[in-house]
Amino acid sequence: MPTLPLNELQITEKDPKTGKLRAVPALHPDQKADRCFVLYKPPPADDSPAQVDEYLERAAFIADDLDWLLALPHNKFWCQVIFDESLQKCLDSYLRYAPRKFDELAVPPSDVGKMQQRLHRSVFLTFLRMSTHKESKDHFISPCAFGEILYNNFLFDIPKMLDLCVLFGKGNQPLLQKMIENIFIQQPSYYSDLDETVPTILQVFSNILQQCGLQSEGASSEPQKLEEKIKMTPSAMPLQELRDVVLYLCDTATTLWAFLDVFPLACQTFQKHDFCSRLASFYEASIPELESAIKKRRREDSKLLADLWQRLSHSRKKLVEVFHIVIYQICLLPILESSCDNIQPFIEDFLQLFSSVLQEKRFLRDYDELFPVADDVSLLQQASSALDETRTTYILQAVEGAWEGVDRRKAAMVKDSPPSKAPEQPAGPEPGPGAAPTRLKTEEEEEECAGAAAAMPAPRISGVELDSLISQVKDLLPDLGEGFILACLEHYDYSAEQVINNILEEGLAPALSSLDRSLNRQMQPGPTPLVNSRHNVFQNDEFDVFSRDTVDLSRVQKGRRKGEDTRSLLNDKRVVQEQRQRYNQYSVVVDEVTVAAGGPEALLGRDDYEDEYDDTYDGNQVGANDADSDDELITRRPFTTPQVLRTKVPHEGLEEEEEEEEEEAEEEGPKPDHFVQDPAVLRERAEAQRMAYLARKGYRHDGSSAVTGNPRGHGQSRETTQERRRKEANKGARANHNRRLMADRKRTKGMIPS
Repeated sequence: MPTLPLNELQITEKDPKTGKLRAVPALHPDQKADRCFVLYKPPPADDSPAQVDEYLERAAFIADDLDWLLALPHNKFWCQVIFDESLQKCLDSYLRYAPRKFDELAVPPSDVGKMQQRLHRSVFLTFLRMSTHKESKDHFISPCAFGEILYNNFLFDIPKMLDLCVLFGKGNQPLLQKMIENIFIQQPSYYSDLDETVPTILQVFSNILQQCGLQSEGASSEPQKLEEKIKMTPSAMPLQELRDVVLYLCDTATTLWAFLDVFPLACQTFQKHDFCSRLASFYEASIPELESAIKKRRREDSKLLADLWQRLSHSRKKLVEVFHIVIYQICLLPILESSCDNIQPFIEDFLQLFSSVLQEKRFLRDYDELFPVADDVSLLQQASSALDETRTTYILQAVEGAWEGVDRRKAAMVKDSPPSKAPEQPAGPEPGPGAAPTRLKTEEEEEECAGAAAAMPAPRISGVELDSLISQVKDLLPDLGEGFILACLEHYDYSAEQVINNILEEGLAPALSSLDRSLNRQMQPGPTPLVNSRHNVFQNDEFDVFSRDTVDLSRVQKGRRKGEDTRSLLNDKRVVQEQRQRYNQYSVVVDEVTVAAGGPEALLGRDDYEDEYDDTYDGNQVGANDADSDDELITRRPFTTPQVLRTKVPHEGLEEEEEEEEEEAEEEGPKPDHFVQDPAVLRERAEAQRMAYLARKGYRHDGSSAVTGNPRGHGQSRETTQERRRKEANKGARANHNRRLMADRKRTKGMIPS
């Protein structure tokens, strides 16, 4: 006879009132045991004995109750789980308040740590049994009824799954992955719940931006209320508010990454809400502002600032990895698993996703540092021959443009980086999604600034820049000596953030761990003074007072020496005689040298290469098609000795002057002596120039000479008289403003007596 599932099973028991046997369902509230589960409280922050004892006692109660629950038979266990509200409240309190890995700032006492490990294991086994519908052939629940039990009794929901992933994903990923997948398979309604949860997660990003006084592109703009307080930027907000924002961001990023890493099938649901674009926009708006706010608070609590910087770096890495998980799951993995006929839609999705985030330079740079985009594009090129080269080239150029002005390091993981502190649960490997690139680092290999654009090995720096880096580290860690800080900076490529992180985590390289932390800095000698380092044409001469202490003052003369005059100075031709011999050598030009056939010169000239010979155009007919004569190419310009260096020969200068005068005479013709010119000629020339000027200006010259007339006493002609009368009548038309005309008019009117 086949065994019935638990949801259909009937058990026989005695009625407590009548004492008769009756058949009741196996899943019934009466089957629940009366047991009260207490709520969980996290370990105490300090090590006070009273709080430690209280925690140990409460945790022991919970652990014992859970061990009792796990020992119950199949039907009793499910009755207790379904109908005991105190059990659900206890489990919910643990998921809510249990410390995460990134919350562990100090090592708890040994008793507290052991109790926490025991409780952690019991809670995980309880949830694992709650997600299993079939324990054996005789003890199982039908899949349909199992999904209804989980969904209707709220045994699991999306927030619980998120907490389960972030708490138990480390070291238990295979079991947790099977558990989450089984829940979604048996109850598909959880996919609709997940679809409704994604907008809430995106709202968390918007809340962080609003708290920081930032604006996101996808956030809904609402009018600000009058009584609402204006949000301050991260740089202006108090340190405790900044701490709350960073903790909130770290918790959100880590939880989101843990869930998608355990259950990557949820990526399709996330991307329905344009999750990748919203994530990149949030990253670009928030991360640089928070980084700047932490760096500017050097004078405040150094320990708290170091912790905030580490949490922010952890959040940056997780956000970038979340983006990669989504890209890998919805684009790259189908390409690797599908045939060539079905991959084109996935390639289009990949190109579209990256095209939507190209404007986020900081996010694109950090993503490319961990997961090179060029490798993904290369995978697409190998998978499809019809890839749009224009779009891929545009994406790659945008990625390269994001690195402009930033030092780039494409190195692998730092070899001497120590493993981070492991949580209480058993440590195990943490594989990435499928065949993810090897650059995806595990938790043990995680660095402080992993996920961000780390600087490439910088060249050796000095001066003010080095002093600034040392001051940056010393502000957070004032107990360290400058010599020790300098050694750490040189080892870690002058990255102050990496030095601070490794010192706080006790993860320095062995060579640095052996150094004295109070080591002082040895000051380097200053640079050579400018006076001693100068070099010019007067270096080390007899008057260089910077290179010698004594100078021969007898060689120094101000003004003219006694006994010398200008004529004797001009007649001193010693310098000219010294230079004449040098210029005489230039006048000797030998075109061809006759060499004997058997002489040593012939032997040397036969094998030696003539350096001054240019054989560049030997194969070309230079000037063959030119109309010019070849004489222009072979004729040398005759050498001319400078005039100052020529030796005067009697009558030589006179002959040359005569020749020059003759040539000028032939060209210009005879010229009269104009030492004293004729005044009449000068007046005539000036009158011609004046008339030409007036002609250019547009004045009309009548050309009449009748006004001049004959000399006085010889009588005047009729024409002269008429011209003079006309001139007298019209001479006031310009300069005198018609005075003559107006005077005649007054006279004719009788105003002026005649």
